[in-house]
Amino acid sequence: MDASLNEKLANVEWGKCRISDLFDIENTLSFNKDKLVVGNEYDYVTRTSSNQGVFQGTGFVNKENLNSENVWSLGLLQMDFFYRKKQWYAGQFIRKIIPKFETTERNIIFFTAMLNRLKPILLQVLVRNVDETFKNQNVSLPYKNGEIDFDFMETFIEELEAERIADLSVYLKVSELDDYKLTGEEEQSLNRFQTLEWELYKIGDLFEKLSTKKLPYKAKDLPDTLTGNYVLPCLTSSFKNQGLNYYVPKENATILKNVISIPSNSDVYKAYYQPREFTVLSDAYAIDWKFDKAELTKYQYLFMVMCINKVTDLPRYSYKMKLGGWNVVKNIDIALPVQNGKIDLSFMNAFINAISKSTIQDVVKYVDKKTDVPKPTIQK
Repeated sequence: MDASLNEKLANVEWGKCRISDLFDIENTLSFNKDKLVVGNEYDYVTRTSSNQGVFQGTGFVNKENLNSENVWSLGLLQMDFFYRKKQWYAGQFIRKIIPKFETTERNIIFFTAMLNRLKPILLQVLVRNVDETFKNQNVSLPYKNGEIDFDFMETFIEELEAERIADLSVYLKVSELDDYKLTGEEEQSLNRFQTLEWELYKIGDLFEKLSTKKLPYKAKDLPDTLTGNYVLPCLTSSFKNQGLNYYVPKENATILKNVISIPSNSDVYKAYYQPREFTVLSDAYAIDWKFDKAELTKYQYLFMVMCINKVTDLPRYSYKMKLGGWNVVKNIDIALPVQNGKIDLSFMNAFINAISKSTIQDVVKYVDKKTDVPKPTIQK
């Protein structure tokens, strides 16, 4: 957040408000997903933190046991609050948080952030005590003349959004993602996918494992944010944040980038393309392309990652049933597209580029629409 917005937050009058004066907390109308009809009209919300709590399958249609819109869901596992704009289904262990005030598009964002600040408190209590604990919390809100300053929330979020949109616009341009029009080659790659010829290759014939210096750190002792000279992301077996959750000093570290990382001791054996500088800490390793001495683009690396994950990220592998390290993985076969007897790197590049453009086009259109709106200012 820029200095002016931080200054506005610091200078506004803040007051305490009891959460029960703002919200009610109630049980949801639960429904088992196997009784729902497949469709796309409603979300099925579970207690997961992923995908804003929405079950990552198709939508569901069934007019029974629908929960009302304009509420927040609270999953009693990770204690995450998510706003529900439309009617929704709930799985087990979900609460709904009902506002007692008039919501707007922007104060919803403000209150979502406020509610999620309660997460550490709720994680410390038993599930049966969550409702009462929630009701008894006091929260800080902007006040003016003794009343909650909803106008400040509105204009602050509006200005914050304008700042973030400007940053996103710059990022899209620098990353060359602002042009989502497909080239002829990219359109052709999408049409070719169903008729591709594939061949099997051993991972060890395509990639080599990179040697790295052993570091004298333990993950539990490392910062999870940039701190002092702890500036280099380090790789562990975690599948969160592509395995990069801690930082170490650059000194005496083997610095890698534009390679693929794979965990060697994990519940999830998912490979990731690592385009930026990092190093290896523990329970994981990095591999680099060696076949035909070609230099891969980021899109070709991303295609390779998908192919590797088809054979390593499988339900049968777990912490107890380990996949194994490089000595095992290097002997596993992956399928790659070929043309005229050679690995079709050109197709991979065009195909992933086309997928990227198709995925990002709604974001680009959103940014273009938002950047036409004049930046608001907060009145003092």
